[in-house]
Amino acid sequence: MNKRWFRALFMRRATIALMLLLQIVFLVYVVTTRSISLQWLNTALLVMSAVAVLIILTRSDKVPYKTTWVFLILSMPLFGGLLYMMLNLRLSKKTYNEKAKIAEQKTEPLFMLPGSSYEEAQKSLGEIFSQVRYLQDYMKFPVYGNTDATYLPLGEKMFEALLPELKKAEKYIFLEYFIVQEGVMWDSILEILKQKAKSGVKVRFIYDDIGSFFLLPKDYPEQMREFGIECTIFNPFRPMLSASQNNRDHRKIIVIDGKVAFTGGINLADEYINALKRFGHWKDAGVMIRGKAAWSFALIFLQMWEICTGSDENLESYYPWSHSPCDIRSEGFVQPYADSPLDSEHVGEHVYMQILNQSQEYVYISTPYFVVDDNLLSAITLTAKRGVDVRIVTPHKWDKFAVHMTTRSYYRELIKAGVKVYEYSSGFIHSKTFVSDDIVATVGTTNLDFRSLYLNFECGTLLFKNKAVIDVKEDFLQTLKQCHLISAEECTPNVPTRLMQDMFRLFAPLM
Repeated sequence: MNKRWFRALFMRRATIALMLLLQIVFLVYVVTTRSISLQWLNTALLVMSAVAVLIILTRSDKVPYKTTWVFLILSMPLFGGLLYMMLNLRLSKKTYNEKAKIAEQKTEPLFMLPGSSYEEAQKSLGEIFSQVRYLQDYMKFPVYGNTDATYLPLGEKMFEALLPELKKAEKYIFLEYFIVQEGVMWDSILEILKQKAKSGVKVRFIYDDIGSFFLLPKDYPEQMREFGIECTIFNPFRPMLSASQNNRDHRKIIVIDGKVAFTGGINLADEYINALKRFGHWKDAGVMIRGKAAWSFALIFLQMWEICTGSDENLESYYPWSHSPCDIRSEGFVQPYADSPLDSEHVGEHVYMQILNQSQEYVYISTPYFVVDDNLLSAITLTAKRGVDVRIVTPHKWDKFAVHMTTRSYYRELIKAGVKVYEYSSGFIHSKTFVSDDIVATVGTTNLDFRSLYLNFECGTLLFKNKAVIDVKEDFLQTLKQCHLISAEECTPNVPTRLMQDMFRLFAPLM
């Protein structure tokens, strides 16, 4: 990073931080001033807080959200209602929802272009087929055969598999990421993208502005366009206290010609491939799919592209199997899926819940954060109580102190119910995986926290009865060798720590 680039980046971030601070100071002044001329405003703010509580109680939000916001408003009756209105009521949401609805309606029939393996899955999967039925019949994400799935247990493995696949691209490369940072990983990828764009391959790139806020300059899309790469920013950050900044694009997707796709927890930055050490060894996971199911990720990307850019294309022109059938032969089934905060359907949570509810022998879970609501917590503990071997791995070395302390606050309930809780001792585990009964696994981007489950755009891949399922299981068991099993005695903190955990737990929905 050259000095000029760093100064420009620093000045932009500092200016935005100052503007946000000034807004907060002004609001605090308004609600705390004793000026007689502003007493009417205080009355209006009290009325606003009362209205906010009514709105909170009547909305279909999760109970923890309601509890947290009601507590905040009761604690700060002047400031709380105003804060809620600013951070939760977004006037532009209707327009944004309409764009998303149009994109979804446009792509819905296209998901079925490769055909579906619905009937074959129904015959093969038994009770677990209800998961397939939910995603295909209700959410319109088909289940596919003719798809090879390769589980990638480390960022290095994904990077190693990705570069040669990018070099094979003939028609297009799509990338959608939360975090992108210049370094060994991204520079290597970008060099291939530039070469491919120069040779006529369509390269499109979406990145989240908050995720890369401190990592990329403001004019990065313009820089990409100079290389022939089409680039857009998801939800550009603006220095306003507003709900418009709350929903982020946390997906990680690469699609090559609609025939090969990558997803998982691995962002495009050097710590994800351990070329940069931040919290010890970075343990992550991804999956490469080759064949019919890759087309789903192409459409998931194109939905977001049209939402962000307002474009209206013939999306069927990107379908790779129009002139020659897919010749991939593989065992089992693959079902990509996506999650959006613009509806009330929490797809990532429902995928996890169904794996838990249908498990008979074991469920193994990897997650960097464990901050969940009562429904998911009850599903996990009940699964253990009915005799299923439930194991969860979280990091020992944390990246966010408050989230880590909140995660640990759940250990007592989990262990009491019979869940085995481990912390990854070698560093930071960023994998988001579930695997159960040697039958089903999911590898994706959805953390077990409120932000991933309910606020972000996420995605994942369900794997049924193929080798990748066993690979996820074996990787989990190997990871346990580098983990510490948490005992019940370790979950009895002193009074100050317990109070701190309880306070963090109260505000968990806002983390």
